[in-house]
Amino acid sequence: MDLNDALQTFFEESRGLLTDMEAALIHLEQVPSDPEAINAVFRAAHTIKGAAGLFGLDDIVLFTHHLETLLVLVREETLKLDSDLIGLLLQSGDHVGHLLDAMAAGGLRTDTLIHQEQQLLAQLQLACGAVGGAVQVASLPKIDFNNPESLNSNELWHLSLRFSAGVMQQGFEPASFIHHLSTLGRIVQISTLTHALPALSEMNPENCYLGFEIRFASHASKSEIEGVFEFVSDDCELRILPPDSLVEDYLRLIDELPADRMLLGEILLACGAVTDQELQRALLEQAQAPDEERHALGEILIEEQAVAPELVQGAIGRQNELRQRQAQEAKLIRVHSDKLDALINRVAELIIASSSVGVLARQHKDRPMREAASLVSRLTEQVRDGAMMLRMVEIGETFNRFKRLVRDVSKETGKEIELHISGADTELDKILVDKIADPLTHLVRNAIDHGIEPPTVRVQRGKPAAGRLELRAYHEAGIIGIEVGDDGAGLNRERIIAKGIQKGLIAADAELSDAQVWDLIFEPGFSTAEQVSNLSGRGVGMDVVKRNIEALRGSIDIENRPGHGATFRIRLPLTLAIVDGFLMSVSDSHYVVPLDVVIECVQLKPDVKNYVSLRGEVLPLLRLRQHFSLAPRELRRENIVVVQVGGRKMGLVVDQLKGELQAVIKPLGPLIDGLPGISGSAVLGTGEVALMLDIQQLIHQATLPVADLSHQAKTAAITLH
Repeated sequence: MDLNDALQTFFEESRGLLTDMEAALIHLEQVPSDPEAINAVFRAAHTIKGAAGLFGLDDIVLFTHHLETLLVLVREETLKLDSDLIGLLLQSGDHVGHLLDAMAAGGLRTDTLIHQEQQLLAQLQLACGAVGGAVQVASLPKIDFNNPESLNSNELWHLSLRFSAGVMQQGFEPASFIHHLSTLGRIVQISTLTHALPALSEMNPENCYLGFEIRFASHASKSEIEGVFEFVSDDCELRILPPDSLVEDYLRLIDELPADRMLLGEILLACGAVTDQELQRALLEQAQAPDEERHALGEILIEEQAVAPELVQGAIGRQNELRQRQAQEAKLIRVHSDKLDALINRVAELIIASSSVGVLARQHKDRPMREAASLVSRLTEQVRDGAMMLRMVEIGETFNRFKRLVRDVSKETGKEIELHISGADTELDKILVDKIADPLTHLVRNAIDHGIEPPTVRVQRGKPAAGRLELRAYHEAGIIGIEVGDDGAGLNRERIIAKGIQKGLIAADAELSDAQVWDLIFEPGFSTAEQVSNLSGRGVGMDVVKRNIEALRGSIDIENRPGHGATFRIRLPLTLAIVDGFLMSVSDSHYVVPLDVVIECVQLKPDVKNYVSLRGEVLPLLRLRQHFSLAPRELRRENIVVVQVGGRKMGLVVDQLKGELQAVIKPLGPLIDGLPGISGSAVLGTGEVALMLDIQQLIHQATLPVADLSHQAKTAAITLH
């Protein structure tokens, strides 16, 4: 991987970390004391800071350093989380995202970005200053070692020092090293060990026989303390035991280590629990031991009193966590979306070619060729399903983005909102996920601004002060359903009608069904808001919502509950590329519908008009010949294809039933795009073109008159058996 690829990977992973950070902060607003969520926020900022430093992105490093400083205070519970502080952290995360975007674009910070950063830094410093100013990030806590009365026995370093007998013969004076040690801190207590002293007659005045046990107060790290004795490392035996109070902090630093450290020794060395000399000495001892007597590195370090057992266990736990993560990541591979799109296109062409082979095999009545074509068709279908699954993603990531949106909008409007998400694991094509985000944003904003009442109004109406907003996703008959619902006031039918009359959209004496009334809010420039706000009320948005959804071959309808809220229900195809379809023909034209919406096919009896009774149920009919103004033709019989979407049924009257096929959906050209009832086209194996029917729109057209059916018309409907 070259530097540019590595940098792009950094940008992608950092954005993912910011998403995790935002989700954790939203969670902390509900559960401020959750240590796991606090650690997740800190790890995200710490990882971005460290990785940015590797690429020399100093602007990101500097800002995240200040952010990390504040997060240390939060982790140490010196600073309590509240809504304002979470808001500041969310804004800081947004700013890091803006910095990433600026760096990814190859540009420098704009004046606006610099101004925003200065404001955020001032707020971060103000928050830190409220509790005594900045702290040292990712370091051990400071202890007042200058005040002996404040020291506990577990807050002092303990040094066990044994000089070799010949240290003075090498030109070193042991007392000078102890004196130099005092430059890093204060020697609180020193005990001189004399048990190695020989009898006076055997004593060599040039040898050292003394040992020392030292209690030492210092801010220095273990490596710095060991560095005092660097020149006599070969002529002394040194054991440095950290204060017991620092064990927990070493464990914290182990948790914060980047994921590139896997070996036990590396983990302990990186967090400062052992020094390089201690580690090398233990590794040498391990290597020199016979196989049958060789101990684990952690056991050797504990035996030599170089590290506490708790730290070895913590490092092993971190090691196992990293191994599991790497094992999981090894199962994943990053693939550019353009490559997936190219693969889908190739599979689509393969399906068309496979269909052509099948047609030729049937025309030539070649049985072996037909069997081979059938096998190719089956394998092609499996390849298609596998290729489509590569582009399927869970919608939960999109839903989770709205936690932040709901929080910000509720703060702006002064409303209390509880967001409930269900069906987050529902999968659909990534292209759909990306394109549905904006329409959902409009619907969520409108639900909060127009739908849910202020707390005082809700209490007066006997409702909880906090409004309920629901996001739900589910699979249904080959489509995906997405619902945005609230428990607010619902849609005001009379106000919508009055506004429609005022704008000239409907006649004053028009009698409209509920569905027709709700359709008015999707008209351009339509709004019933009494006041224009920053969120809505300008009549811009809902028409765009409907247009964007229809561009995805989807539909939107509304379920209204006056006084109790409304639900906007979106239905989308699972994918835009390839579907299992059902082929039928009228005159010389071919039509395809998704196979999942087809319920059954029945023969149409003569003299049937617009409705039939299908086992006691009134079924509206849509004659495709009349609907698309096709040439008339003498037929012995016609057929009904019963289709259903979202609980609504309709019968399509066609000439011939052609059966199932794999349909590769192609977009319509600009000249015929937007035709009512047509959502795309498909190339058949014969080379002919079939039109993909928009069943949702056709059902809407066919069922409009149902409410006006008289009792006599229903009774007179012809029964199909």
